[in-house]
Amino acid sequence: MRTEDVLGAAETGLWAWDGARGQVTLDATAARLFGLPTDEVTIPEAAIRARLPSEDVIEIQRVMAAAEAEGRVAELRIRVVDGEGNVLRTLRSRLRPVDEGPGAGIAGVTSGVVGTVVEVPAAPGRPSAVEWDWRRAREAFLLDAGQTLSGANTTEDVLRVTASLAMPGFSPDGVAVFVQEGDQVKLADYHGADFEAVSASFPVPVSANYPAAQVLRTGRAVYLATPDEYRKDFPDLWPLIERFGHKSWAYLPLVVAGRTIGVWLVAFRAPLGFTIEDRSLLSTVARLVAQALSRAYLQDTERELAADLQHTMRPGPAPGVPGMELAARYVPAGGGLTVGGDWYDVIPLPSGRVALIIGDVQGHDVRAAAVMAQLRIVLRAYASEGHRPDAVLARASRFLSTLTAEPDPAFGETRFATCLYVEVDPPSGTLDVARAGHPDAAMVLEDGTLVTRPSPGGLPLGVVPQGDYPTTRLVLQPGETLLLCTDGLIETGRHDFDSGWARLRRAVAGLGGVGLENLADGLIEAVHGNAPPQPSAPGMGGPDLDDIALLLLRRPRGGAQGPAWAAPVRRVVLTIAQAEPARIAQARGRLAELLHDWGDADRVFGARLMLSEVVTNVLMHTDGDALLVAELSGPAGDRLLRVEVSDPSDEPPHPREPGELASSGRGLMLMESLADAWGYAPRGAGKTTWFELHEEPPEPPA
Repeated sequence: MRTEDVLGAAETGLWAWDGARGQVTLDATAARLFGLPTDEVTIPEAAIRARLPSEDVIEIQRVMAAAEAEGRVAELRIRVVDGEGNVLRTLRSRLRPVDEGPGAGIAGVTSGVVGTVVEVPAAPGRPSAVEWDWRRAREAFLLDAGQTLSGANTTEDVLRVTASLAMPGFSPDGVAVFVQEGDQVKLADYHGADFEAVSASFPVPVSANYPAAQVLRTGRAVYLATPDEYRKDFPDLWPLIERFGHKSWAYLPLVVAGRTIGVWLVAFRAPLGFTIEDRSLLSTVARLVAQALSRAYLQDTERELAADLQHTMRPGPAPGVPGMELAARYVPAGGGLTVGGDWYDVIPLPSGRVALIIGDVQGHDVRAAAVMAQLRIVLRAYASEGHRPDAVLARASRFLSTLTAEPDPAFGETRFATCLYVEVDPPSGTLDVARAGHPDAAMVLEDGTLVTRPSPGGLPLGVVPQGDYPTTRLVLQPGETLLLCTDGLIETGRHDFDSGWARLRRAVAGLGGVGLENLADGLIEAVHGNAPPQPSAPGMGGPDLDDIALLLLRRPRGGAQGPAWAAPVRRVVLTIAQAEPARIAQARGRLAELLHDWGDADRVFGARLMLSEVVTNVLMHTDGDALLVAELSGPAGDRLLRVEVSDPSDEPPHPREPGELASSGRGLMLMESLADAWGYAPRGAGKTTWFELHEEPPEPPA
């Protein structure tokens, strides 16, 4: 015996509510219990809603939400009512939530339901059909309608939700919204059958003899209870309307703040008398729809504005850098506008070099986007004129201080912008860096080590009219990747600069050799793809979300790469000028970064000490600058560090015996004591002093 036969014999029906398609499927028993012809049928969900009190629909929503959360079968009682609101019977249903389908079936229930339904016998002495409380039904229905419409974000969502609203006597088959554009009535959207036939008739003049046009002209609703009324009042339009098979129509003005923003059409396949109660209910719903549409129109306008701003102001495809690889990303902050004050630019220069610019205007709003757009144009113009990096930033700062001389009401102060300008010489890999309050550049070495490249900088652009922006020269070695970013990549997720850089170091560890596009995606994923980090100390954490601009520039190796197992070479190149003795500390820091994974801390300390001594001797005993080249080569555990410091003097270093109280003279003694090998060699018009250290493999455990 089939299961269906057993259930039918027990007067138990089966039903399924498909939220994805907005349909309800009933077997023959369930159809009879819901007051439909006794046959298996699939009908729109509005037809079932029309047979249930609104209170019961809301109860289904509440019970099913709890059942979904708890993963259990739910049981509830529902009443079936006729068109006059009389309860025909009470049903008991056992329902199970299903996850198939992305749609919302029951006013907010995010999945469909399947289950059984059976009639509950009336209690002795009490009939099952009792008079329904219309006042409570209307209150429940309007509460449900208001809650559902409040979650609609687009015009299409509003109409879809409105079409699904149903209570006894109110089950629309087609809904539409008309708006006025100039002297014409335009169909904004329509939900129902044969959309093409409806849309082909519009627009029409406002002066036309059409119900929607009449409502726009007068501001009064038009109710047409029968086809005869429609044919009599609008004879020219009737041949078009007749094909849809509707029996009653209501055209209601959509009024917001005393202004008619459109017309709402509700059409019914069943005749509707439009009693006082019906008209009151429809007018109330029309006010809810008007508010929802007004909000949706505003959000649609904001989305269009944001899309236009994003298309106009976001960086376009970056031009290539000859002989180098380039990758770029722009990720707007979540919510609000999809464009803010962050930007990047890649500019070919008259000299054959290429300028990389990345920056961040204070704020995340339309004003920030507008300032950013103007600043980008100015920087591109100054760079294209051939000015050096420091001059480009100085001129841009003067321009921005003039542009934002008046305080911004939103900030109570003038706007400013941070910026990092890098002039790239592709053949040599030379980088001339100028910085205006922006995070430092960083480099990803071939083995995936991320190191920052600190450089002196000036104030953010626009803070003072006459800013000073010193230029730092770096060298991008073959196989290394330059990383430029805005603070969103570092601080998003309430990170400070230290923890943010640490997060990025972990993200790129071991990824030095991957493709540049994959490296860019990995950096963005490290910020947006992980669980939110714990908040940092008060006053130290960055924003939860911020715009991100990212530029990656890689200098590929040319020629043979050597064996596949060969370890990449790390290299540091730095110039310490006579007038910049403070850069000796920077040189020691760069060397420490180079040896970050060297196991012997004492040897690292010794290398830093010898470097300091050699560079100090150059600055004290010569008249030129010191050129530092440090190189780490070989496989891990058996690497060689070679440090060379060149100067313009050809006088060799002289060992001497310092006295007990002497403040100098011990440099070469340290070299003899700490270095595995050292020496000097002529170099053009000067010389090079060098030392080497071998990495010793760790001792095996005892």
